[in-house]
Amino acid sequence: MSEVSSDPSIDGAALGRVVLPERSRSPWWELGRRLLAAAAILVGTVLVVYLDRGGYRDAGDATLVNPNGTVSAIDALYYTTVTLSTTGYGDIAPVTDNARLINAFVITPARIAFLVLLIGTTLEVLAQRGREQFRIGRWRKQMGHHVVVIGYGTKGRSAIDTLVSNGLDREKVVVVDPDATALATANAQGLAVISGDATRREVLNQAGVAEADQIIITTDDDATNVLAALTVRQANPEAWIVASVREHQNAPLMKQSGADSVITSSDAVGRLLGLSTLSPKLGSVMEDLLTYGEGLEVAERELLVSEVGRPPQSLPDQVIAVVRDEKVYRYFDPVVTLLARGDRLIVVRPARELPWAPRPGTHNEELATEGE
Repeated sequence: MSEVSSDPSIDGAALGRVVLPERSRSPWWELGRRLLAAAAILVGTVLVVYLDRGGYRDAGDATLVNPNGTVSAIDALYYTTVTLSTTGYGDIAPVTDNARLINAFVITPARIAFLVLLIGTTLEVLAQRGREQFRIGRWRKQMGHHVVVIGYGTKGRSAIDTLVSNGLDREKVVVVDPDATALATANAQGLAVISGDATRREVLNQAGVAEADQIIITTDDDATNVLAALTVRQANPEAWIVASVREHQNAPLMKQSGADSVITSSDAVGRLLGLSTLSPKLGSVMEDLLTYGEGLEVAERELLVSEVGRPPQSLPDQVIAVVRDEKVYRYFDPVVTLLARGDRLIVVRPARELPWAPRPGTHNEELATEGE
């Protein structure tokens, strides 16, 4: 397995690195919290020693002026620092039973806590690699039948938002992108990311392409998209590949490379701009259809038993296409004049179910599956 890290920065040696969403707090917050705790232990121990200063004797300060070697505030600070750091010069020592008990049951635990805090950051750094390896190992075991999104630009983010809005768990999405900023953004959204070039087989292997159900290819370069589609198709002949191209003339090449569905972004945007210019209302309707969660939406659903044998135009939903034997027919095509078992419907419906527009197939109706 390649190097594992939570740092989204990318260099030549980090290609193919798995980066899972970071769950810990800011390292500066953790460092500040530990420093404050260490300072609190230090100050508290100084107070304990100074308040019980009569139980200590400073052998190195026993002079004619101070024959008993009594401990001052500076001596208490000095004794605390050398004691907590386990240096222990022995010039200041507890001489009464009370001071010795306090050392045994208060200062010794404080010394241990102080040392743990000081080395805690080092221990955490040393343990981080093992912890990340464990997390990624568990992630690998749970991964399968997931969605791989190649390219986390505007199109990739919109595609993921649509999938998640339709019920897909974010843990079932893996992003592949070489850009550090894109990967940091994906991590912030709770997505696992693979840093690297999606045209490289080892990078796609890290993303689990061979076990994925769907792959979305959305980089801004058509040549990269074509090469990525070829590599993906070699690794997973059964996956459903959806790819975008900027130029319409590259769509046939993308199909030949293994993509099942190709979206031409420049043509789609151009048509929407043209419609909005010629007919602003039509343009707003088209934009509504492309926006999830509001107004109208385009969806695919199962055919109900009660709908078998009926023409598509007679159904409550606005049927625009029928999927039969893995082929798509327009609703007016003579082949689908009457609906049959096993058909699936492409419909236009309200984005949210309304009392006067219930969603067929979501209220325990009997579905007309092909096996019945």
